[in-house]
Amino acid sequence: MFDSLLDRTVAVVTTHSKVTIAVVLLASVVVGAGAADIPGPTEDDLASDSVEQEKLEYIQTNYGENTEDVVSVPVYVQNEGGNVLSKASLLRSLRFQRDVVGEETVREAAHPEQPVVGVSNRVAVRLAGDPQADLQTQIEALEGAEEAEVREIVVRVLQEEQQTLALLPRTYDGGTATAESRQMVFLLEGEPEEAFALTGPVADAQQVVFERTDEETEDDYFMLTGPALQELQAQATTDTLLFIGPIALLLILVALSFAYRDVLDVVVGMFGVVLTLVWMFGLLGWLNVPFGNASIIAPILLIGLSIDYGLHVFMRYREERGGEERTLAEAGERIDRDVRPSMDRALSGVGVALLLVTVTTAIGFLSNATSPLSDIRVLVVATALGVVAAFLVFVTIVPALKVEIDSLAERYGRDRRKPALGNDAGRVRDFLTLGVSAANRSAVTVVVVALLLTAGGVLAFGALDTSLAYEPDQPAQWQQDVPEPFGMEEFEYLHNQRYVEQNFARAGPGVSSGQILIEGNVTAPETQLRMARAQQRFAESGVAFERSDGATGVQSPITVMQAAAAENATFAATFEQADATGDGVPDRNVREVYHALFEVAPDRAAAVIERHDGEYRSARVVMPVRQDADFRESADAIRRSARTVDGAPGVTATPTGEDVILLVEMDVLTDNVLQTLYLALGVILLLIMAVYRRTKGSASLGAVTVLPIGMVVTWVFGAMWVFGVPLTLLTALLMSLAIGLGTDYTVHISERFAQEMERTSDATEALERATAGTGGALLGSTATTVAAFGTLALSTFPDVRQIGFLVAFALLCSFVVAVFVLPSILLVWTRLGGRIR
Repeated sequence: MFDSLLDRTVAVVTTHSKVTIAVVLLASVVVGAGAADIPGPTEDDLASDSVEQEKLEYIQTNYGENTEDVVSVPVYVQNEGGNVLSKASLLRSLRFQRDVVGEETVREAAHPEQPVVGVSNRVAVRLAGDPQADLQTQIEALEGAEEAEVREIVVRVLQEEQQTLALLPRTYDGGTATAESRQMVFLLEGEPEEAFALTGPVADAQQVVFERTDEETEDDYFMLTGPALQELQAQATTDTLLFIGPIALLLILVALSFAYRDVLDVVVGMFGVVLTLVWMFGLLGWLNVPFGNASIIAPILLIGLSIDYGLHVFMRYREERGGEERTLAEAGERIDRDVRPSMDRALSGVGVALLLVTVTTAIGFLSNATSPLSDIRVLVVATALGVVAAFLVFVTIVPALKVEIDSLAERYGRDRRKPALGNDAGRVRDFLTLGVSAANRSAVTVVVVALLLTAGGVLAFGALDTSLAYEPDQPAQWQQDVPEPFGMEEFEYLHNQRYVEQNFARAGPGVSSGQILIEGNVTAPETQLRMARAQQRFAESGVAFERSDGATGVQSPITVMQAAAAENATFAATFEQADATGDGVPDRNVREVYHALFEVAPDRAAAVIERHDGEYRSARVVMPVRQDADFRESADAIRRSARTVDGAPGVTATPTGEDVILLVEMDVLTDNVLQTLYLALGVILLLIMAVYRRTKGSASLGAVTVLPIGMVVTWVFGAMWVFGVPLTLLTALLMSLAIGLGTDYTVHISERFAQEMERTSDATEALERATAGTGGALLGSTATTVAAFGTLALSTFPDVRQIGFLVAFALLCSFVVAVFVLPSILLVWTRLGGRIR
């Protein structure tokens, strides 16, 4: 039934080629129009149901940090060699804030109770004597104060308010009114994910703040979030495209010229690639499917698949037009080598393989439907639509165009017969048949070596580093020296980012430092002792944010009690009485000490101790982390500190915060990668076995076809470990790409081998014909796509460089496995009794 349907479709394409071209072009215009309406990306959480996330939400609710409806917009103020804590600098910041909040766009989005938080605001409200003073009142109070009074208030505020101190760099010397930089934070009403949106009230307000920072001259004002990051990414993307684009295009054309050795075939093949992308993006728009960051994998895969599809169609067509003059076994008739009959046989020959590749590639990505990230689930749709589009384009309009062009050329006396790559005797054919030669000498040895490499790749997976996202790097000097418009420029953003990472803690509303939530018997003396040990352990971890005086800024019941004792004599007496050992940690009457603390410093006590109706339900330790600390090291340090407390009787201590949750997310991602691989390979195995059982009479042929796909995936893991490529969201998704490419290459070789075995009983001869014929198309496809994606190694984006490397390596592995390893597997299979009906 299927063969009959395929034959009828092929007959329509080759017989009515003009109609086929017209219909597909018209459909392409209609479908492509949808590309203008593709929705933007969505934001989602990987581990929203984790215990760590749940405890962070508990802290936000019960410790006055519920910032679900607040978007923080940090602005940094820097004056190298100057003093941003002077009266003049603080006044400039207040006027800057007034001008920004005065803009209607910002005013409507600003948090009504507190639109901005900064050192200048805390100093001004002290001077005004009104905690609720608006910006104009703050400005007037600061203008009317003497320099000496301002310095005194600055020192006092920074000594008494830990959260305000967190807005200063680590180089600030305590007890002074001098600093080279500080930060202020604008607070906007909105969900946290709105901070990443490109449109909407929050995005518009951030844009106003960003534009205003450029207007300040005496101090340097800059942002690192929102439009500042978007500008960096846009500049880096543009520079990358201008620099890499011409190189990639040149290499693609050179590689295609080597494979096709015909300008018209190159043009038709590239037309098919472009049309495939038009269909994919158009379908995304019509179906209202968002195109997120992860979806970039879809066009990458489609470019590779499209080039491969085109080469297989064209090379098989060339074989049919100019191959050996074999006779049909049944009829004894000579084969018609004219254009249309040759294309008819070519499409019939590769059609099954192309359809099988299309289905299995889609399955490889559909396995990602189990992902907790919406961005990945969207990728599934984009890829499924794209591979179907590629199949339709390369079995309809591309062969129809080829038929029309060759027919027209030959009517004018031009011979359009060309040799297929690898079919003629020569070095290319010798190279492509090396795998068959090795199989004849020792097929078992080849298989064993391949399996050993596979085992190494499996072990390497467990040792991979994990990460999520990167900003671009500074371009190399030689890239900056290239003449305009192709040369790249340094990114000022990255200089600012590096300064902030080295000098500021993670601070501001909505920003989660490392934390430990302690629940249960929080008033037990043993719990206090363990809290103190946890603080010390974190301080010695190497990831703690330290000021120039060595202070880490850790907040806990212990530090709050110690600070209150230093300020209040009455509480100091209570505290000292409870501290029998004199080590600054209460070891008796802790409940009474907590009661006294809430009487003398209720706000500070409530920030670290949860009390309801006189009962103490939980406590927390807040641990500021260096911005440039690796999230894995930070999370490990917080977890180790939490384990120190967790051993106390009747107490549970849960580590949480951004880095801890991020590590949990990466564990989820890693687990999901494995689940995806198992699911994809399992389904593909069953499908190919079923198809080959029906069409070739051998399910085991399907099994040996899938085995090399697993090899490709594990070899990619091994390369990632060797070259230090971390497991990120994008590199994890590339495993699906490796499955798709591996399936593509091995299915084509197995399908061709099966077809040749129908003509001869000699497995070696069949393998030579398969690797020389189909292997030539694979060689051309590999050379083209490796050349194209290898240029991504020149990108300033680490993720893009990794994509380029992994795509190129996956392609090379797929080619090596299909052409040099699969022949040995197939030969062993035939020796063990494998037969084709």
